[in-house]
Amino acid sequence: MPSTYLESLQKNGFVVIPALLPSSSLSSLKTAATNSTTAARTGKWPHFRTVPKQFPPWPEDVPPPASEGGIWGVQHLLHPDMPGREEFAGFYFDEKVLNVVEELLGLDNDGKGRGEGGEEDEEKLVMELFNLLVAPENIDFELSWHRDDIPWTATATEEAFLLASKSPGGRQSHAQYNFALCGDSSLIVIPGSHRRIRTDVERNADPYEPNLPGQLVVELKPGDAVFYDSNILHRGVYKAKPESGEESRLTLHGSVGVKDIDGASAEDKKIRATAVLQHGVGTWVHRDDAAFGKGTEKWGRAEKMRANLAAMGSGEGVGFSLQG
Repeated sequence: MPSTYLESLQKNGFVVIPALLPSSSLSSLKTAATNSTTAARTGKWPHFRTVPKQFPPWPEDVPPPASEGGIWGVQHLLHPDMPGREEFAGFYFDEKVLNVVEELLGLDNDGKGRGEGGEEDEEKLVMELFNLLVAPENIDFELSWHRDDIPWTATATEEAFLLASKSPGGRQSHAQYNFALCGDSSLIVIPGSHRRIRTDVERNADPYEPNLPGQLVVELKPGDAVFYDSNILHRGVYKAKPESGEESRLTLHGSVGVKDIDGASAEDKKIRATAVLQHGVGTWVHRDDAAFGKGTEKWGRAEKMRANLAAMGSGEGVGFSLQG
């Protein structure tokens, strides 16, 4: 069995970390997530993912009624206008989370992602995306099989090239995770598929095939996290929440990047910037009120990571990685 998180990620394409945070610390996060979901469902928060759309761009109007599926995600938890932002930021920049990120990105834990010089050295990590995945009301919803930024229409030759170029030396330029505030069994993966092209069975299967060979349902308890390679073959299956009932899925979905990765070309970096900026973070990350803690020591690293995201640009004209 792999002995480290990084070895597990490289071998299987995902790694489950039980009790990344203790369940006793989840109450305030769960309250903030519930409030954010209510705001998005009722049109008081304008950034959301709607059923049946799977990829951005996301709608900008009032979300559809529950009878049509409503929303399945809340965007931009670190936006300066997001109620509960400090609670979400406290998790996103938590040392326990970033320590795992640093291992998975192959960074020196002693350097805390800042380089050999320590605190005053250049910050290597990049604040990227932080969203919330929720259960639609009244309607079950499924995502099709996909890799996050390799088109399903890619030929075998194209797929092999893209898989290699997006993970030079077996390392990705970001770490991506789901962190469960409620029990969650929505993510389905095919272990090891992040390092190979699709089999003929996978390539010819129905996009919503419920039983592909080797698939595994990732079971998370509250406080558990799964970190996964963004180009593992995976899909989501979301069971409906009864209208006006208690939220049945509240899963924090985040990614943290690294500024430089050995072997990554300028084109690779441009592609990663598109994957991040397509979600609209570039429209607000530069705002003065997007600063964390107004320069206090507690938020010093968060500010450096935010600056690294701001350096990617506004996102205007970058396009979209996938369609649908």
